[in-house]
Amino acid sequence: MSEMLLEIRNASKVYKQRGVGGVKREVVALQDFNLNIAKKKPSIITIAGESGSGKTTLAQLVLGFTHPTSGQIIFDGQDMATADARQMKAYRHQVQAVFQDPFGVYNPFYRIEHVFNTVINNFKLANKPEARRALVEKALNIVGLHGEDVLRKYPHQLSGGQRQRIMMARAYMISPKLIVADEPVSMVDASLRASILDVMVRLKEDNGISFLYITHDLSTAYQIGDQIYVLYQGTTAEKGSTINVIDQPRHPYVQLLVDSVPVPDPDIKWEGEINLPPEEEMRSSVHSGCRFYPRCPSRMERCLTAQPPLYKIDAIDHEASCYLYDENGVAAATRQP
Repeated sequence: MSEMLLEIRNASKVYKQRGVGGVKREVVALQDFNLNIAKKKPSIITIAGESGSGKTTLAQLVLGFTHPTSGQIIFDGQDMATADARQMKAYRHQVQAVFQDPFGVYNPFYRIEHVFNTVINNFKLANKPEARRALVEKALNIVGLHGEDVLRKYPHQLSGGQRQRIMMARAYMISPKLIVADEPVSMVDASLRASILDVMVRLKEDNGISFLYITHDLSTAYQIGDQIYVLYQGTTAEKGSTINVIDQPRHPYVQLLVDSVPVPDPDIKWEGEINLPPEEEMRSSVHSGCRFYPRCPSRMERCLTAQPPLYKIDAIDHEASCYLYDENGVAAATRQP
């Protein structure tokens, strides 16, 4: 039996597009991505980055909505590329999803109780009405809701926070081992984000459920994430303990990303304009160099030869994909406070 719940090995996803004049080109959505989630210690693994960095592509690969161009997705020792129908059904049971849009995941013609009835029927969770109701009520209580308040209502009668918590309750009711949460708080009010994040933490600590938390919000990643992977144009720029990576970023992109978070000080004003160079040209081949080259303040000629590997920053798990951190460049790359 595998000690790892989820293993992603050198997963890449390349899409082919037809451009102007019918010329075909490749777009590398994800390149050589690696990740491990252990069974014994449930954790919240954050996948962070700007729009287009490959976060949602990774979520779709893990959920089986699309397949990697190369590499492996291994769950509990089973390579999902070779899984049969029975193994895939078990995988759907163990890996659940909570999506970004709390408004678009519901059928507006059905009451909320239909969401739970569908899950109970599909996975044969209970037969007797009393047992079914107990399952639903327990799941709702976990996320701070009650059946009499929501089950008879239609989706439009609930707030965005309630809809998102119902999605958490639906996922929890199936007793999964992993929940892929794709930007679950980006479309709800700031006042409701804390309650949803708290649900995720409690499901991890009290129920042993791991999370793959997809987000562009470093502040929420810092609050709940155990580890973080920061993606840039489909590649891993930096990874490690969430606190270490955000407090002491080493990759030039991650440094700029952390520095871009606004400081809550009315005396500090934003000034100037940001002019970004065209970057997609660096994404058209898996053989191109560092994706961040056009924007990097520390770029070197060697950055154009190949994508930098992940270099170790500390003895535990902090790594950065930058040639500044090879054996000749560590001293020059130290971030100044």
